[in-house]
Amino acid sequence: MRSSRRLSRQPADEAQRKKVIGIFDSGVGGLSVFREVRLLLPDRPVIYVGDQAHVPYGPRKLEEVRDFSFEISRWLMSQGCTTIVVACNTASAAALHELRDAYPQTNFVGMEPAVKPAAEQTRSGVVGVLATPATFQGKLYASVVERFAKDVKIYTNTCPGLVAEIEAGRLDGDATRRILTDALTPMLAAGIDTVVLGCTHYPFVIPLIREIVGESVRVIDPAPAVARQVARLASGSLSEYMPEPRVYTTGEPDAVEFFIRTILGIEIHVEKLVWQEGHLEG
Repeated sequence: MRSSRRLSRQPADEAQRKKVIGIFDSGVGGLSVFREVRLLLPDRPVIYVGDQAHVPYGPRKLEEVRDFSFEISRWLMSQGCTTIVVACNTASAAALHELRDAYPQTNFVGMEPAVKPAAEQTRSGVVGVLATPATFQGKLYASVVERFAKDVKIYTNTCPGLVAEIEAGRLDGDATRRILTDALTPMLAAGIDTVVLGCTHYPFVIPLIREIVGESVRVIDPAPAVARQVARLASGSLSEYMPEPRVYTTGEPDAVEFFIRTILGIEIHVEKLVWQEGHLEG
């Protein structure tokens, strides 16, 4: 097991602290948000945590996901993060409101299925949403549908097994294609003209989704909009104490490094975190 190098000292003032951005997810999915944040804010220090020890979050109880989210957030705050992206729809459904209430001094940016823009842009009035079971069960999703999509017909699918295929880097494998075809074919038959990606893992298979649904169906990835919100919140002078992004995993660092290298096309050293009695340890 690799030992996790300690980050250097905490930044000296609040202006510096506000520039440290934390991002976390159950696995590599949140790297789709990490990618967009880095495109908008290439000079900002970012810490990413992938909780591969517990991936996927989708089938887990919301209470369990909430506990994971609180501990990861506490760890990120201990590293100087004052803007934290809950880059997981399931974790956002389970914990976003509670995190904001518990830590009002921290900016939390969450994920919600982009039902609002889908409802605004659909021409057929029929929209497909791909997300995890916990996302569909959460109050956040129900609230978005109630507020913005009362007059839209929505078809949903949880895409069982898709997160595992993406975690393994099989973005265009036979199983991945079968899962997406099974999910999208009934939606196409129902007349969808828009597909909402309600899981941060799913943007990595957008090329395959587009191949299945065709050019006439819009595919909505919320990651760019989330990155713009992060840019608005992460104001203040640049932090100088940690210029390079740092990536941590509770799983196997080599596997995450391989994913980042082959899918994102960048080289990043991934460090190890370990769960010890409900707490994260370096």
